[in-house]
Amino acid sequence: MIEFTVSDTIPASPADIYRAWLSSEGHTAMTGGGANCSDEPGAEFDAWDGYISGKNVELEQNRRIVQSWRTSQFGDSEPDSQIEVTLEATDGGTLVTLHHTSVPDDGDHYRPGWQNHYFAPMKEYFGS
Repeated sequence: MIEFTVSDTIPASPADIYRAWLSSEGHTAMTGGGANCSDEPGAEFDAWDGYISGKNVELEQNRRIVQSWRTSQFGDSEPDSQIEVTLEATDGGTLVTLHHTSVPDDGDHYRPGWQNHYFAPMKEYFGS
């Protein structure tokens, strides 16, 4: 198993990012991929038209999101990985830091995926 951390500054408030991440409409709009999300602890979610699925593990409003996370590329015997997203107000918006743990050994391609499929479209969405 591998783990990594990625971060970027998004031109929005922590509250706006938190709300968008945990709502179906907001998540779809900020990433461009269809999502079914909830802001309830324990609720299941999916994103990127079903490619990603998981469950809300811990939620601290406008500050922190912890979710179990897997893609359709995970093997049936592979356990879920986990993401922890922290939101910190900063000059120019919010520093979003994502710590991804328990990633399968062949999953290092998820690291640039967060930048390309989350942070880049989020910057465009919130910046417009």
